Amino acid sequence: MRDEAITRRAYWVAELAKLSDSFGDDSTRMIKEIRAELKRDGGEALLDHLRVCGAVPEQYDHDSSEEKLYSKYTDAVVSESLAAMGLRSAIINTRADAADVQARAGHYSLVADAKAFRLSRTAKNQKDFKVQAMDGWRNGLDYAVLVCPIYQLPTRKSQIYQQAIARNVCILSYSHLAALVALALRKGQKAAKNGLGNVLKTVSLLNPSKSAIDYWTGINRSLVESLGKDHDLWAIEKIASIEALHVVKNESLKYLRAERNRLLGLSHQQALDELIRLAGLDSRISTVERAEHGELLEVDL
Repeated sequence: MRDEAITRRAYWVAELAKLSDSFGDDSTRMIKEIRAELKRDGGEALLDHLRVCGAVPEQYDHDSSEEKLYSKYTDAVVSESLAAMGLRSAIINTRADAADVQARAGHYSLVADAKAFRLSRTAKNQKDFKVQAMDGWRNGLDYAVLVCPIYQLPTRKSQIYQQAIARNVCILSYSHLAALVALALRKGQKAAKNGLGNVLKTVSLLNPSKSAIDYWTGINRSLVESLGKDHDLWAIEKIASIEALHVVKNESLKYLRAERNRLLGLSHQQALDELIRLAGLDSRISTVERAEHGELLEVDL
């Protein structure tokens, strides 16, 4: 990967950790900054984001505000990618039980959801991918798209592929999206918009199967056919995906090893304090102490 891409990743990992007291304000600021960056640095910056955004930084605590803002960041990356292909795309903030992105092309419409995982997370199941939920969140639009890091998807057999085919939910990787963005940069938005439409149609034509090979063979073939003479863009993205995984692995390992060394250097008392912090005991005790009976059982006589 380019040095600029690695620098960009480091900047955004740090930037998304700069939180205020308002998640809404932080989300608005983040989206505004991404759009300004893409306007300044162009399509290559968008490709940089697509190649690495599937990995949640290990330094973000689980279920933290940083992690939630990172999820919104991946939605923004997907939305801006669709916009780069010529679709009218918007991030939806109204409900929790809805897709996070909606987009329309001239002849099709879609909802989309972006997924990202920590590299250290090992136990993933079909519920993590929300295939059935995406079908319900379509709300009359033509397609539902789930965008995931390719290296976190099942490689042999999984019910998510059978569910995706049966419910016409297209599972795509950030690499597939990047190839189509690259096509838009090289050939124009019309070619990319039509290419995405062709890929989305493919899912409904596949035979229901749990096989990862069957699913991705169909998706990859459709993508390469859509790229036409520009099929080298897919070869470029496959290489970029390998390089990007190397970058985020190094990032994660650097943090985890530093954290291990920090913990090993703690005194006995410091280690106990850290254990209490990680367990969230002080916060839970404070919550219990604030519990009050209230006056709901009172009655005027």
